Amino acid sequence: MASLVHILFRTLSLLPLPLLHAMGCALGWLSFLISGRYRHRLLAHARQAGYPLRTALASVGEAGKLVAELPRLWLGRPVRVGWEGAAHIDAAQAGGAGVLFLTPHLGCFEITAQAYARRFGDRHPMTVLFRPARQAALRDLVALSRQRPGLLTAPTTLAGVKQLIKALKAGDAVGLLPDQVPPEGQGVWAPFFGRDAYTMTLSARLAQTGHTQVLISWGERLSWGRGYLVHVRAFGPLDSDPVQAAGQINRAMEELVRECPAQYLWSYDRYKTPPPAR
Repeated sequence: MASLVHILFRTLSLLPLPLLHAMGCALGWLSFLISGRYRHRLLAHARQAGYPLRTALASVGEAGKLVAELPRLWLGRPVRVGWEGAAHIDAAQAGGAGVLFLTPHLGCFEITAQAYARRFGDRHPMTVLFRPARQAALRDLVALSRQRPGLLTAPTTLAGVKQLIKALKAGDAVGLLPDQVPPEGQGVWAPFFGRDAYTMTLSARLAQTGHTQVLISWGERLSWGRGYLVHVRAFGPLDSDPVQAAGQINRAMEELVRECPAQYLWSYDRYKTPPPAR
C-alpha cells in the first residue's frame, strides 16, 4: 500500500497546478455530496461565522484543492509564490528577533512554510510542529515532504516544544496553526466567531520567549492555478494572561479569515471537545 501511495503521489506531482486544482474542485464536491457529516459541519461553521450559503459553497472546491495540490507541493517542481508584507520578516530578523508565525487553516497553509524556507531559510530556518500521519502508507511520505532546506520539524511532544523555544532564542522562525484544537489541558476556551473554542496556549507561551516577534500569515491560493500569494501582517504584543492572549489570537485569525472566507477550511472541527493528552 505504501508503495502504491508513493507512486500515485509521484505521478500526480508531475501534473500542472491548474489541472490539480480542477481535479481537487471535483474531489471537494464529491466529498460534500457523499458525506452528510462533512456537509453539515462545513455549512454549520460558516453559518456560525455569519457567512451566507454562497460563501460556504465556494469553500467546497477550495477544500478539495487543498488536498489535490499536496503531491505537487511535496514532491513536484516549485510553484510560483508572491509575497505581500515580507518587509515585516526582514525588519524582525534585522533586529535579531526570533519570528513566530501564526497561520490559520486558511488557503494553502502548506505553502507558507515552504515559501519562507525558499526565501529566508538559508539564514534563519523555520521549525514547524509535526505530527506523523495516522495512516502508515502516508507516514513516510509526509515525513519526507517536511524535510527540505530551511525547513525543520519538531514532534508534538515536550521535547518538540523545547526545540521551538531553542529556535526562537537563536533568532530563527517557528510556524504554528493556532486554530488547531490542542489536547486537553493544553488550551483554554476562548470565543472564535461568537462561539467558545478550545484554543492552544502554546502560541502565547512561545511569544514570551526571549526576543520574539509575532507575525500572522496565510497563503492565498490564486485562481486558475496561477500559484500563491503569501500575506504577512504584524501582530502583538500579546497579553500575559493566557485566556486574554487566546482571545487576541482568535480575533486576529478571524480577521485573516474575513480577507478570504471562501478559502477557510470550514469543515475543520474547530469546536470539538479536546482530545485527551498523550
